[in-house]
Amino acid sequence: MHSIKKYSPLFVGFLGLSILFFGCSKKAYAAEKNVETKEVVKVHPYTGRLDSVLSKMNPRAADFCRLIKDNQVDFFSDLSVILEEEKTFRSDDKSLFFLIDKKHKAESSYVPKDLIELKANDLFNLNKKNMFIRPEAYEALKKMALASKNDGITLLVSSVYRSYQYQDNLFNYWVSVDGLEEAERESARPGTSQHQLATAIDFGSISDDFDNTEMGQWVYKNAADYGWSLSFPKGYEDVTGYRWECWHFRYVGVNACRFQKKWFGDVQQFMLEFIDEWNKSID
Repeated sequence: MHSIKKYSPLFVGFLGLSILFFGCSKKAYAAEKNVETKEVVKVHPYTGRLDSVLSKMNPRAADFCRLIKDNQVDFFSDLSVILEEEKTFRSDDKSLFFLIDKKHKAESSYVPKDLIELKANDLFNLNKKNMFIRPEAYEALKKMALASKNDGITLLVSSVYRSYQYQDNLFNYWVSVDGLEEAERESARPGTSQHQLATAIDFGSISDDFDNTEMGQWVYKNAADYGWSLSFPKGYEDVTGYRWECWHFRYVGVNACRFQKKWFGDVQQFMLEFIDEWNKSID
């Protein structure tokens, strides 16, 4: 039989306090460590750059900027898809995300590469000859036209590529008809038109009732599924610089259309401004 050692009450009490103190210290250290870990996870390495880029956005994008800031992990995941896709665009031409507007211009000498002439076909109708389009946009147009055809609607293409000189003549014409102030709302100065990129299409009769037609309704509902985005939405003239053009769509790709709708309220201008500013912040 083993002998049982007896300890004084004082020693037993000291031992109990030591165990209690050590246990509490471990819990406190673990809790402190978890707090530090959580704080590190919350801070994304690109947060500083993101804040800088968002601070330069149009004030009307405030709600979308707030959404992005509150969901950074999800946003950066989607942004990486867009940026990786941009790397696959041909390097000898302007990006499909190239920002062109009243403040950002294309050179007077710029002509997109490998333009394809649109000719009479069974997929979509043309309202004139000598229209040209960029290859990527052409493939997307054919897919969308086939889908609309299957739904009993034949698309009408009314305008695509416009050269710098063509746009110069067109702008001056509208100035002579409507005056400079009104022309600025409806026609782009040379070098600032999306049509010079050969990735923008005017559908239908180029009139305000296009959105009420069967063709217009189909395009509005389905265009994004084929990478086409409405460029000048209603109520955003102060953002885009142009009044509502329900017939004008630009090809940016399916992923960009989803990105635009999820994070930028489906406003193309906001998305393209963000991508442009983000890329400049990296250079």
